Amino acid sequence: MIALSLAEIADLVSGQTHDIPDTSLQVTGPVVIDSRQVRPGSLFAAYAGERVDGHDFAQRAIDAGAAAVLATRPVGVPAIVVPDVTEALGALSRSVVARLGADVVALTGSAGKTSTKDLIAQLLERKAPTVYPAGNLNNEIGLPLTALRATEDTRHLVLEMGARYVGDIRYLTGLVPPRIGLVLNVGTAHVGEFGSREKIAEAKGEMVESLPADGVAVLNADDNLVRAMASRTKARVVYFGESDTADVRAENVRLTEQGQPTFTLHTPSGCSDVTMRLYGEHHVSNALAAAAVAHELGMSVDEIAVALSEAGTLSRWRMEVTERPDGVTVVNDAYNANPESMRAALRALVSMGKGRRTWAVLGHMAELGDTSLVEHDAVGRLAVRLNVSKLVAVGGREASWLQLGAYNEGSWGEESVHVSDTQAAIDLLRGELRPGDVVLVKASRSVGLEAVAQALLDPATEGEVAGS
Repeated sequence: MIALSLAEIADLVSGQTHDIPDTSLQVTGPVVIDSRQVRPGSLFAAYAGERVDGHDFAQRAIDAGAAAVLATRPVGVPAIVVPDVTEALGALSRSVVARLGADVVALTGSAGKTSTKDLIAQLLERKAPTVYPAGNLNNEIGLPLTALRATEDTRHLVLEMGARYVGDIRYLTGLVPPRIGLVLNVGTAHVGEFGSREKIAEAKGEMVESLPADGVAVLNADDNLVRAMASRTKARVVYFGESDTADVRAENVRLTEQGQPTFTLHTPSGCSDVTMRLYGEHHVSNALAAAAVAHELGMSVDEIAVALSEAGTLSRWRMEVTERPDGVTVVNDAYNANPESMRAALRALVSMGKGRRTWAVLGHMAELGDTSLVEHDAVGRLAVRLNVSKLVAVGGREASWLQLGAYNEGSWGEESVHVSDTQAAIDLLRGELRPGDVVLVKASRSVGLEAVAQALLDPATEGEVAGS
């Protein structure tokens, strides 16, 4: 964070100082909500959660070097007391970013947010100091924490914004107003809460409504609901996609034998070839979105193409590809799942597994509401249509719908199976995998399916696959 005295912070968040002998003491480190992450000069924000109350760790934070605690009550150590810690963090982030003068890029969408954020960050940090969230810190707590990591030399601030309700993105853009706003797509993630894709589009469109007249709205030309958002902004509009009408587009898209996208990138300033290190054709759209942002911030098409070709995965459990010594390839995409990302991951699996046995180890997709049965059934059917060698559906009712969809599509016998939990899946795979197989692991975060991938990659399991 930029250096601010405790007195300045108290003023910015409308707080009261308690037990602070010297209010001129400066906060020079990051703002954290976990006392274990405190560094000298940090500000520790104490949250009262369902199981743990951060106020109970105030002394530990000060002992670790925190300058003070941001709290809702006096805690017997240097503290700035506010009515609401979340609102205080938001006010602090808004004030800090306003002082920076950095370019603020914000993005949202139903799928691909974190992967695209990682690409944008890897492009922009080649030009100037860039701050971006680790993982998917995209809510009313995570976004201020990311913004407050910016320092005096930060030139680009990249923020991911999620939404569960109409008004969420409006609130987040109010905390840290972006100059460049990117909308990736409108899918079915959280449709159970929103009720329809149209309602999701209403929420995502709050991003472009927040932009100033001298800002830039970067919109997906291939998604009709996103493209229609152009009428909701006073900012200049730039389109990305594979459409001929897109300002930043891809041509000659294909996948390498390893399943990595290669294409010709076209921008208003020229074209250049890209071959990505990431896996799956769905990353082409993410790459185009990142390229559009980078182009707006002054990168040349050749610089963008090189950066996209060298970019990797920054966030864990998102299409992490690891080959075991016995030739089994494990694709850990277990961080989260929705119908769109499930379909993309299955297509990537098939592309990577040409000539090899492919396994789709899938769990349920959360928050789909009344569409859950239909969507799980459709994913199971798609696995069969794509000729995935074996579907392993893991978990309860929704997982059984995956397997039922596969069965009804013609996957009989041993081509699909439903198992009760992750351990059952691990036991099955250890017994049946053969050298050269490709295994995709994917489900909503709550399933914890990363345990399957981790077990398959544990050195203790080497040599346990059939035929090795």
